[in-house]
Amino acid sequence: MIVSRVVTTLIVAACLCSNAVAQESQFHLVLLVNTESADRTVELYQGLAGRPQAIAQLPGSQIALATTALLSGRNLDQASLERALEAAKYNQDQGEDFFRMREARGNAAIMKELLEEMQKRNFAQKIISTVEQIFPPGSRVNGTLPIYVVAFGHQNIDAFVRRVTWNGNIPAFVGEGQGQLTIVVNLAKAVSYGRTVDERFVGLMSVVAHEVFHAAFGLYRDASPLWQEFARYHDTWCDQLLDLAQNEGIAYYLSLIQRTRGRLREDQLGNFQSSFEEFNRKAGELLQPHITPQRATQILQQSNTSGYWGSYGSLTGMIMARQIDQVLGRQALSESLALGPYDFFRKYFGLMNTNGEFPRLSDAIVRFVGQGR
Repeated sequence: MIVSRVVTTLIVAACLCSNAVAQESQFHLVLLVNTESADRTVELYQGLAGRPQAIAQLPGSQIALATTALLSGRNLDQASLERALEAAKYNQDQGEDFFRMREARGNAAIMKELLEEMQKRNFAQKIISTVEQIFPPGSRVNGTLPIYVVAFGHQNIDAFVRRVTWNGNIPAFVGEGQGQLTIVVNLAKAVSYGRTVDERFVGLMSVVAHEVFHAAFGLYRDASPLWQEFARYHDTWCDQLLDLAQNEGIAYYLSLIQRTRGRLREDQLGNFQSSFEEFNRKAGELLQPHITPQRATQILQQSNTSGYWGSYGSLTGMIMARQIDQVLGRQALSESLALGPYDFFRKYFGLMNTNGEFPRLSDAIVRFVGQGR
């Protein structure tokens, strides 16, 4: 049995310098990593112990439940989760497997091994080191980030960050500047990150770094007058797609740095052309004056929740971030975090106009950004 329920509490202060002049660090994060839901669910999968009702009531389980319901478009409640856990406990088939527990149950031993590695190895320090390097010098990033580790969830999501308020033990997802930024990691997905525990652990660090970046960027935006002004004056559907491409794209790029130090094979850049083409099509649709809110919301959701190769918004942003970082330099990429998505896109426009081999964004997107303030 895994005894520790809270894996680690890490306070990190990262000091950044610019032009060889040290600045007082304002990058302070507290990561509260809680594995209780995963611990108990793995025990249940292995037939050691576990009460479905008690597991379903845990905070991490509740956020995973609410997210699975949202992304699947189903009316899933706590009773739904309890029934799924009950079926997993006794290896029963209850029909449609919304929480992907059948496969997870078969990989319980691997998940237990990863949980033990999380207790033994200081992965959080490496995550923070990866994330803080991307922010501009002197960035104000201060806050506490709960990280809940679970062992079930939606089939397309390895991890996610949500702004959460609580009504008892029921979470509600809220908008920009509200609630507490909270990360949930689905350990069941980490089984596929490699063949060895070391490979899986590196993959897990990559996923957590991705989500910690989102949370840190959210804290940074909350403290930035420029970002507050952007939110007031740029709230169209296409603005939201550009914002998502920058936010998700840089997070995906940080994951790429963790896995391959940002390298792609020579033939891989062309493979992302289809992502850019889909991004151009969907941006054009969002720019239509009579698009319905339902359709626009669907486009934005699909741009980041359609599996790796289907998440065209994320992959387009990742290639943009990579090219900006590797051609213009880290300072240029960091500057785009301070100045916003329009700056991010304008930097890439310059690159694609000077290198015909880079995937291209549409003239409609160029015009839209050019008209922005």
